[in-house]
Amino acid sequence: MRLLNVRTRDIGQFLSDLDIQPYAILSHTWAEDEVTFEDFQSLSKEALAKKKGYAKIEYCCLQAIADGYDWVWIDTCCIDKRSSAELSEAINSMFRWYKEAAVCYAYFADVQAHAGSDFKLLHAQLSGARWFIRGWTLQELLAPRDVVLYSSHWKPIGTRGGLREALSEITSIEIKYLCNHAPLETASISKRMSWAARRNTSRTEDLAYCLLGIFDVNMPLL
Repeated sequence: MRLLNVRTRDIGQFLSDLDIQPYAILSHTWAEDEVTFEDFQSLSKEALAKKKGYAKIEYCCLQAIADGYDWVWIDTCCIDKRSSAELSEAINSMFRWYKEAAVCYAYFADVQAHAGSDFKLLHAQLSGARWFIRGWTLQELLAPRDVVLYSSHWKPIGTRGGLREALSEITSIEIKYLCNHAPLETASISKRMSWAARRNTSRTEDLAYCLLGIFDVNMPLL
């Protein structure tokens, strides 16, 4: 597993789970000009900072520092997607990585409202957020022990627990599963499949891959 050091902005590799330190994890939707693992290997820190996707990495690192964590995991830059073996391992392990994170920061690039905004406005913007129709963000909502939502300018929107009724209404996921009060495996297969019904992915096969953790499945990827 690779983690990004929030102070040095260097990527470290942890070969054993026993060596992994407490880390924060980022949930987001991919957009234009993301910063990849390859970019971290080939570009200077100045060049990295000029990419559009770097702002949320900066936000995430600063928040992790404020919360007392030295490491973060971000899918754009902590997976070497040139390696099919590493990519396969990451897809099969991702649910567990989100589950074992100390906290998950959910970044909503298309939501400007925040905790201090009018609740009707906030609810309307959240309901239309792209985050809720992406396949991969389903497990990122359900797996972590703690989820904190942030607006496009990294202002806190609220926590998963504090917004549980609104999030349940938007996602049609019962609060007991949404907030980890009941194990996912106690939900029927059809119920778990229904959670992904309105979601989509860029690649057709990813719609299956993003459900592996929700169904506790591990398989080699072709």
